[in-house]
Amino acid sequence: MITVILRFPNTYLLVGCCNDEVTHKYKGKTVMTEAERYESLRHCKWVDEVIPDAPWVINQEFLDKHYIDYVAHDSLPYADASGAANDVYEFVKSVGRFKETKRTEGISTSDVIMRIVKDYNQYVLRNLDRGYSRNELGVSYVKEKRLRVNRRLKTLQEKVKEHQEKVGEKIQIVAKTAGMHRNEWVENADRWVAGFLEMFEEGCHKMGTAIRDRIQERLRGQQSRDGTLRLQNGKDDKDDDDEEYYYDEEDDSDEEYFEEYYDDDELNPQNNGKDEKKE
Repeated sequence: MITVILRFPNTYLLVGCCNDEVTHKYKGKTVMTEAERYESLRHCKWVDEVIPDAPWVINQEFLDKHYIDYVAHDSLPYADASGAANDVYEFVKSVGRFKETKRTEGISTSDVIMRIVKDYNQYVLRNLDRGYSRNELGVSYVKEKRLRVNRRLKTLQEKVKEHQEKVGEKIQIVAKTAGMHRNEWVENADRWVAGFLEMFEEGCHKMGTAIRDRIQERLRGQQSRDGTLRLQNGKDDKDDDDEEYYYDEEDDSDEEYFEEYYDDDELNPQNNGKDEKKE
């Protein structure tokens, strides 16, 4: 529109805008509604008047109704999807009432939509972070979760790459300090890391074996104590020597383990012993 004003400074500029029904039929779905498009044109300082519900193909009747002298548009043929003509502006061109303008690159609706579609996932995540729900954005539950996971993975990859670059810089510094070639340093570092991992794996295996053996030992001790309690309950005249035979007071860990599982005074021989001394 500014090109029209600059080329024809003493011009009363009318801008025709098609409604949603016509535009969706012949061009495709729009981002803004017809009311939003009308209002945005009215707020453009170069526009003197907006003609709503403009026809898709301009004819003589439309020119006469609005007292239009010239129709301005870029010179490229604009295909007529309605089938009325090969070019939307074929009629005004044939009667000599067409003025050519230059298209401004990068601001057409097709270019703007292409930029949005290209970075669709980023815009979806952007709006999700700003409080929009997935239903408002037309995104399924699986799609939302996949986008969030992919973003976390991308962030992790960036951090790993950054860390690798820092490690590479440190390796170069250390290699220079040690007078060692970088490739030689990397080979040695790989060997050291492999040795550490081997030792770590062996240590984990030993620790797991020790834990398993300790658990089995505790379970066997528990079973033997259960049998001892059953024998003790069947004999009323057992003295303290019998208790020392079945329970080693020097094994502090076994006493704590026994007290944890048997809190009843009748089942805990240590408590029974204490009670007898008190009497």
